Amino acid sequence: MFKKILIANRGEIAVRIIRACKEWGIQTVAVHSDVDKDSMHVRLADESVCIGSYQPSNSYLNIPALMSAIELTNADAVHPGYGFLSENANFARILEENKINFIGASSKHIEMMGDKIQAKRIAKENGLPVIEGSEGGVKDAYEAKELCKKIGFPVLIKASGGGGGKGMKIVYKEEEFETLFSTAKSEALKYFGNDEVYIEKFFQNPRHIEVQILAGKNRVVHLHERDCSVQRRHQKLIEETPSPVLTDTIRKDLFEKTVNMVSKIGYMGAGTVEFIYEDNKFYFLEMNTRVQVEHPVTEMVTGIDIIKEQIWIAFSEETALKQSDISPRGHAIECRINAEDASKNFQPSPGIINMCHQPSGFRTRVDGAIFQGYKVTPYYDSMVCKLICHGRNRTEAIQRMIRSLDEFVIDGITTTIDLHKILLTHKKFVNSDFNVSWLDNEKVI
Repeated sequence: MFKKILIANRGEIAVRIIRACKEWGIQTVAVHSDVDKDSMHVRLADESVCIGSYQPSNSYLNIPALMSAIELTNADAVHPGYGFLSENANFARILEENKINFIGASSKHIEMMGDKIQAKRIAKENGLPVIEGSEGGVKDAYEAKELCKKIGFPVLIKASGGGGGKGMKIVYKEEEFETLFSTAKSEALKYFGNDEVYIEKFFQNPRHIEVQILAGKNRVVHLHERDCSVQRRHQKLIEETPSPVLTDTIRKDLFEKTVNMVSKIGYMGAGTVEFIYEDNKFYFLEMNTRVQVEHPVTEMVTGIDIIKEQIWIAFSEETALKQSDISPRGHAIECRINAEDASKNFQPSPGIINMCHQPSGFRTRVDGAIFQGYKVTPYYDSMVCKLICHGRNRTEAIQRMIRSLDEFVIDGITTTIDLHKILLTHKKFVNSDFNVSWLDNEKVI
């Protein structure tokens, strides 16, 4: 097994990875910016290295600084977590060239699936249904508009090189197209250094379904699906498994097609294939070549530690799991707790946590890196922790989540805890009568 793993990340995911490494008996190295020197991941790791100032470009995205930290500590592997450099093909390639193990997909597969146009083509070639749209990138606004008229409005303009809602515009009417096309291209260039965009049919009432996979050279297995349809502006707020809307027949078809595609491209490691689901049909959206924020809900129902499996696959190039080993039980829900004021258009709420009481109890889990006296800075993502609850069924999972949210106290900053209480008791959530547009179209607070 690896002797020492450097975690190229911060916050709750860095803590999560350190815990998995400790269970394997692996030494850990935390890297941190100057403002993160007292963070939980730094305290828990066996060693720590400051790699730069608070700006991500000077620290967590600073490849030369990370390479220096790897050399300084003699780490033989790197886990990137999610975000930052987790899907950076150049970083993975540099590690490969220096014979340092990257606990993630190969640079080839990161590049392959990171280009949304190429990923869509590969998915289609390997049997996954795809959304109607352009065959590739479109640069000419007139040509793009003609295609949209053929597909039928509304349409979605999407950046080829990224995600997370950046460089993405919904066009409801033909007369809006040219302005939004230009805006999408500008955003794509700003955030991803590539102004290429493509066109897809826009679904107005879809669910967001994703399939977790683990792949070695010997086999690919799926860990069933997650439903991530409670979103605000394309950012996930609540995730659950299993999806309340899939039938067994559709679920079986979805899993078979996903495993087939992942097997055919020779992928290795953990990954998630995401789909749009509407009118009992699913369509390939994208593949994330990393661990997901919402991986704990899958762990809660399967009993499988996805991070430890990632590490094992990176070391052995095989998965020890067989599909017959994976039997999900019950229902799990995850709420992302963000340092934001939902009543003020989700305005960030940095500051010092004066008091922190985290819930516990039967089948209740908190993944986080916060504590009393912790300073939430404005420099990074606003998510401070995740609350995950498991029940024998969806109703029990919801009830356990509400009980846990009632116990959760984070004083000194404003968080989304109260928002989640509203969402979990909302009639539409309880009845699973919602889609990805729910919170953007309906005022719930």
